[in-house]
Amino acid sequence: MTLVGCDLHTRKQQVAVLDTETGAMDERQLSHAGDAVEQFYRALSGPVTVGIESTGYALWFHELMQRLGHTLLVGEAAKIRAMVVRKTKTDRRDALHLLDLLKHERFPLVWIPDPATRDLRALVTHRMRLVRMRTMVKNGLHAIAMNRRLTLGPSLWSQRGLAQLQGLALAPHTTQRRDESLQLLTWLTARIAALDDRVAAAAQADPGARLLLTHPGVGPLTALTTVLVLGPVSRFPDSKHVVSYTGLAPAVHASADTCRLGQITKQGSPLLRFVLGQAGLIAAHAEVDLTRHYRTLLRRRGRPKAIVAIARKLLVRLYIMLRDQIDYEEFRRRGRTPRRQEVPPPALA
Repeated sequence: MTLVGCDLHTRKQQVAVLDTETGAMDERQLSHAGDAVEQFYRALSGPVTVGIESTGYALWFHELMQRLGHTLLVGEAAKIRAMVVRKTKTDRRDALHLLDLLKHERFPLVWIPDPATRDLRALVTHRMRLVRMRTMVKNGLHAIAMNRRLTLGPSLWSQRGLAQLQGLALAPHTTQRRDESLQLLTWLTARIAALDDRVAAAAQADPGARLLLTHPGVGPLTALTTVLVLGPVSRFPDSKHVVSYTGLAPAVHASADTCRLGQITKQGSPLLRFVLGQAGLIAAHAEVDLTRHYRTLLRRRGRPKAIVAIARKLLVRLYIMLRDQIDYEEFRRRGRTPRRQEVPPPALA
């Protein structure tokens, strides 16, 4: 077997190669320009296992390894770095360290989605970015309107509000900004509607997403994003690991008898956290238990912390539904535990 520790960068990579049968070692630096990388990996003999750190802009490398039939292992960068004792960091040391972890079977693996899942993630991400762009355009139009004492709030996007906005007498450059912003808003709204249809179709095609759609307040975007980000839920031992994986768990600073909880770690998918925050507010008005929980936290902790708590609670519910392959009605039925009947005390003789 051939083991390769690869310190992958954007324009180049440092590799350390070990042939486990002969013990031969090879170290070199490969440039990503041209076909030098493909020729190097194609020339390796026997079953080849390549280990890299989790990094961005590496899909081309994933596809290359899959095309060549090599096994690609992706490790968690934080854990890999924590295993290094020396503070000196070079590309050569990193490649040798990755090779050593592979050789001693201590490589900290992370889950990598398949190409179809990555493509669906691109659909959801593209939709969310267009929504942010639309929000920026709306904010700019709101600024133009309020500077002319047109304070309609959300009613600005009604037919009456848009007519008043278009009827404002503005300076030439501001007029151009308003007209082009309105055209861009129309285009973005149409594109987002088309993407919403594609997201809904993808959610209906996924069995797990269909189960999540039965929960009040959970729409196609929330259901599909949850399935795509979490992946196989069997890899999580319990709901605490899911909450931590998503970044909704509070930071803990504990020493001796002192334990302090900080803000949420945010060490996870920002897309899923945003979607859960939006869906949590809708679910908090559509489901009785969540409504009661949200109002209690709203009085005690304030709106921001209440939103985070509801998002975390909704995530745990969705995880249980995916883990047990049940819909919302079955989830509610399992949560209704019958009260134990009180047994009357025995009569005194």
